Formats: sequence, structure tokens, C-alpha cells
Amino acid sequence: MKLIRLHPKQREKLERVARTSPSGREVRRAQALLWLDQNETIQRIAERLGMSRQALYDLLERYQSRKAEPVVLRIRDRPHSGRPADKRERVIRAVQDLLTRRPQQYGYRSPFWTVPLLVAQASARIGEDVSHDTIRRALQALRRRYKRPRYVLSRRAPTWRQAKGGLNVASEAENEL
Repeated sequence: MKLIRLHPKQREKLERVARTSPSGREVRRAQALLWLDQNETIQRIAERLGMSRQALYDLLERYQSRKAEPVVLRIRDRPHSGRPADKRERVIRAVQDLLTRRPQQYGYRSPFWTVPLLVAQASARIGEDVSHDTIRRALQALRRRYKRPRYVLSRRAPTWRQAKGGLNVASEAENEL
């Protein structure tokens, strides 16, 4: 007995979601529905996806109960409340303000900001502990890089041997002519 019968357009949209969605949950849900349409057993799909059979039955029920919505929205999670991102916003503002000044103004010897320095200053500013990951996310939100610059040795001048008291290769070649 087939549990679900997908319309060709629904199948096409689910295949696109399974190939291109950045959300692993949506990909698994789309794959499960596609395999159910191909008459795979619930047990086999559950083993493939590492889900319980009950989770697949719940997915199927949820998908069929949302018939009024587009296919892509039927497999997506509903919006739900969560902890507000107020700390992240405060950290972003603090980091943005810190980046307008030099670290030397705060007593650091570094010529540029590093993540540990920003952690220390942002923590002091907002009065809460801030992790390295939070600072990195704030820098990413501000579209700033947070990797240290690579130190490159300067190239030698073509006349460096003369400065050291030796002969230059170019002048040796002229002497030979």
C-alpha cells in the first residue's frame, strides 16, 4: 500500500529541495517523501535517514495536513519563538565601536585588533562574558575579517651586496664585457 502519491510537479520541487536546500532537515524530509512515493518501506527509510518510524509518520501527516501551502513550505519548520538575540546585537554594537579606535587607546601593545582583545573589551563594555565565537559572528555580521595578517619578509634590494661591501652581480657582468 502506497502511503503518499506525489504529483509530478510536487516531486520535481521536492527533488530540487533535496539537491539544493542548505537545511539538512528539509533535505531529509524531502528525501523521505520522495522515497515514500517510490513505495519504499517506512522501516527502510527510517534506517537510511537515522529517524524513527514514528517521526516519518508524523512527517507524512504534517505534509498532508498542510495541503493549502506550497510544497516547499510544507516541509519547512514553522516559525517558533526562541531566545531573543539581544546579546549578539549588543556585542555587534560594541565591536563596531571598538573597531573605530586603535587597541593602543585601551592599553594594548598590539597594532591591530585580535579576537582575544575584542573578547576582553566587549566583555568589559557589555558587562557579560562573551565567547570567541560570538565575536567572530559579530565580525562576520559587520563583514569584517578576523584573521591575523600574514607577515611577509621584504624583498632584498638589487644592490644589497654593495651595501654589505660586496660586488653586485650586475656590475660583475659589466666588468666581464
